Amino acid sequence: MTTTDHRIPKHNNAAAKRSPKSGAAVLSDTELQLKNLNKSYGGSQVVYDVSLDVASNELITLLGPSGSGKTTTMMMIAGFVTPDSGDIVMDGESITVVPPYQRNIGVVFQNYALFPHMSVSANVEFPLRQRGVSRAAARSRAEEFLELVGLAGYGSRRIPQLSGGQQQRVALARALVFDPPLLIMDEPLSALDKRLREQMQEEIKRIQQAVGVTVLCVTHDQTEAFVLSDRIAVMNEGRILQVGHPREVYERPADSFVAEFLGESNLIRGRVGPEHQGGRVFHTIYGFDLCVERDTPESATAILVRPERAELHRAGEQPEQVFAATPTIHGSILTASFVGSSMVYRVDCDGLEFTVRQPAGGSTPFTPGDAVVLGIHASACAPIQF
Repeated sequence: MTTTDHRIPKHNNAAAKRSPKSGAAVLSDTELQLKNLNKSYGGSQVVYDVSLDVASNELITLLGPSGSGKTTTMMMIAGFVTPDSGDIVMDGESITVVPPYQRNIGVVFQNYALFPHMSVSANVEFPLRQRGVSRAAARSRAEEFLELVGLAGYGSRRIPQLSGGQQQRVALARALVFDPPLLIMDEPLSALDKRLREQMQEEIKRIQQAVGVTVLCVTHDQTEAFVLSDRIAVMNEGRILQVGHPREVYERPADSFVAEFLGESNLIRGRVGPEHQGGRVFHTIYGFDLCVERDTPESATAILVRPERAELHRAGEQPEQVFAATPTIHGSILTASFVGSSMVYRVDCDGLEFTVRQPAGGSTPFTPGDAVVLGIHASACAPIQF
């Protein structure tokens, strides 16, 4: 009996969308649209009116804490959960009621979901064989993708013989081998140690750019999201709170939750005052004023300053030009912590505890009790509404 060699249609047109100079994928068109998705379980709503556009060849991350709705959103996209209302559109066509196996979406699960009784090659070949590809053609294509993920020569091994990082690569090869237009990754690196996790972050980016696939990643890890993503969609309590470039959501968060979830935050409450020296005055509740940018909205009720954006000098030693047109804040060092490449200081400023992060190895570090002057430039102040 002869098996027909059904070739997998070549979906990706990454070559046409890449810059000839850099080779990087150029984001264009829309691969995936989520339109007002809602989902409830047992009377409790877990996803509220989620809408999101994902560009072709983009790597976007749904980032949020446990219970934020990101996994349920991912499961609706994959087809394992049916939304109560809303629409999921891929490549211009609604797939909301299409069964999972007909959506042609690659999925890398958190636990990898590999078949332990099968060889590495058989695991990667599996989606091809399910689609009617001949054994010989499936084996050839599996070898190609195992080489792509750095596992050339591993085809005959069994899954239990592999390390966690190697199993993750097998799962990635299996999810990509049938050339899906969209790849979903659910907490793909959570089971790996720090060093391997950092290595795999770079590998995922390399492979995604080489294949030219659109990727939607789900994670609770902020660093992972920053490293991997073209854009980040921050979720909490079933809602998307902000979508933007990693630097944008970090430096200009939409609200206090986004600010605090994405990293160490100094949130200074107060109100916006009049224009002053090219900017505006922000009157804090702590008795001192800050200079903020002119376009700061009057509705802002707090200012965010990231610890690395503040400047710290010994009292009486700061260069005057450093704080030109910038109010200075006097304080004293509460704690000083060495954290490898940085020194982290907690500073008491008239009842406000302020965190400052400075590179280690520079000037003589401060010690608890030192009198200091804190300088905050207008460009470091991001308006926040509580």
